[in-house]
Amino acid sequence: MMKSIGFPGLHRLVLALFLVLMCQPAFAEKRVALVLSNSAYQNVAPLPNPINDGALIAATLKDAGFDVVDFRRDLPALETRRALRDFADRARDAEIAVVYYAGHGIEVDGANYLIPVDARLERDTDVYDEAFSLDRVLIAIEPAKKLRLVILDACRDNPFAKTMKRTVASRAIGQGLAKVEPTSPNVLIAYSAKAGSTAADGDGRNSPFTSALSKHLTTPGLDVRRAFGYVRDDVLKSTNNRQEPFVYGSLGGEDVPLVPASAKVSPPAAPAPNPQADIRRDYELALQIGNESALNAFLAQYPDGFYASLAKLQLEKIAAEEARVAATEKARAAEQERMRLAAEGAQRAQQAKAAADARAAEQARIAAEKAKQVAQEQAAVAEQKRLAAEKALADKIAADKAAADKAAGDQAAAAPAAGPVDKDKAVNVAALSTGSPQVDVTKSVQTELRRVGCLTGAADGEWNAASQRSLTLFNRYAKTRLDTKVANVDTLDAIKLKSSRVCPLVCEHGYKADGDRCTRIVCGEGSFLNDDNACEKRREKKPVAKRDSDDRPTRRERAERPTRERPDVRIRRPLASSGGGGGGQVVCDRGGCRPISRGCHLEYRTTAQGGPYEGGGGNIQVCN
Repeated sequence: MMKSIGFPGLHRLVLALFLVLMCQPAFAEKRVALVLSNSAYQNVAPLPNPINDGALIAATLKDAGFDVVDFRRDLPALETRRALRDFADRARDAEIAVVYYAGHGIEVDGANYLIPVDARLERDTDVYDEAFSLDRVLIAIEPAKKLRLVILDACRDNPFAKTMKRTVASRAIGQGLAKVEPTSPNVLIAYSAKAGSTAADGDGRNSPFTSALSKHLTTPGLDVRRAFGYVRDDVLKSTNNRQEPFVYGSLGGEDVPLVPASAKVSPPAAPAPNPQADIRRDYELALQIGNESALNAFLAQYPDGFYASLAKLQLEKIAAEEARVAATEKARAAEQERMRLAAEGAQRAQQAKAAADARAAEQARIAAEKAKQVAQEQAAVAEQKRLAAEKALADKIAADKAAADKAAGDQAAAAPAAGPVDKDKAVNVAALSTGSPQVDVTKSVQTELRRVGCLTGAADGEWNAASQRSLTLFNRYAKTRLDTKVANVDTLDAIKLKSSRVCPLVCEHGYKADGDRCTRIVCGEGSFLNDDNACEKRREKKPVAKRDSDDRPTRRERAERPTRERPDVRIRRPLASSGGGGGGQVVCDRGGCRPISRGCHLEYRTTAQGGPYEGGGGNIQVCN
């Protein structure tokens, strides 16, 4: 029999339920995550880090209070598709859905595929059956309402791409992963390395990218875009600028943190020396993406100020460049039409109209080129103003700090001499003393010069001849006029504006540029490397007949040869005396010459007629 609950017991129950409800956060967002890690590949060498990376990310998300963290490791293709299907069901009522993948990935014909552990990929077409596309992952997180985030630590040097057979010669198999442009809103796709490049696993237990993720991604109240900016900075620093993470996609103007800010636990906020540092970071991120959407998103969040002016000028530059390209193409087409009509002998009126169109198109092209130059000059002027304002603000902050330090020193000096000395405070004051600011600026400039490919040495803080030569190269290829004798903040800001490599990669003879490194040139069998650093086919040597000595006969020898070679030739000549019956003639044969007998005469006969010559004829003595 059920026992009834008295008033005191009912009161305690209602109070307990009330306290439970009050302790729950209002409007709590549901956050779900799927972590996939593939290390034990069955048909290629295993990867050591993905399992460790996946475990670290799964623990980080669990500690951040995610409602669901599904950690799967070393899944074959069938199990991977099943895990994505189950995760799609969990994401239907979630505000934030995150998929993290560590393992091998491949790009085929501009599409990205993630490779399960049982894949063979003997042919390029096997990727459609044995791997699963990035689009399949995006479908799994599509139901999430506020943020759909995909993180790929899969930009490794892929062994499958080196061994698979090409069924079609034109099918492209790229290095790393291909650039993506999400079509759905509120989608971010983060790569451990920029599209077309590879990432390093690092020497530690975790990759540099995953280590930085675990440090910044779940900071309470930190916008996810800002978190990936910090991740980028850490990875560039730890890899000596060889690996740059990249984020594709866009969000709205409001901050979207993975972990909401907590009133009880708030991250320590260090005072920023420059209040525009955050705006500057966002501007550089928009400039790095380099398209109209990113710049417009920046202007929507920061509509005023120096950086807003710079963003507007960047948009004007993009528009001017597009107009210039269109005008150039129109001028080229008009000139081709004019030349065609002239070649075909068209009517004068048609040729005159085509010539007028070509002149108008050329004038439009020149005007577009001038407009582009004006936009560039305006952007440069605005950039100089921004640098000057930031420098003035930095000087003011430094002056205020120096004044505060001086005041503290005067107060310490005015203290009673007999008073006790606070050793801890003395240590703290000494600890505030840092290295030379100029050395830090020089190191930063050298680091940026290494990033853009102009400096090969180390960033040691010493502005030597090698550093000056690297800045000279930057001026040459970036079309700037920076002072090479000293490294300053203006130089640092100008180099940071370049989002990609500036100085070309120069390789020694026998090597060729392959991305950001030089690889040895290997020529095929029967070829050799010529002086132009290109493989050339060897030519087979053909035997040439040579004359050991000049045995050609002289003209005199050729004239005398018939007589010498044919001793049977009969020679008729008159005798010195006229005696004899032969009329003073003689006949000659192999036996010598003798007068003809009386009553005889000479006749010419061929061989067929009984002549004495082989293959010819001659004079013989005929007697009656």
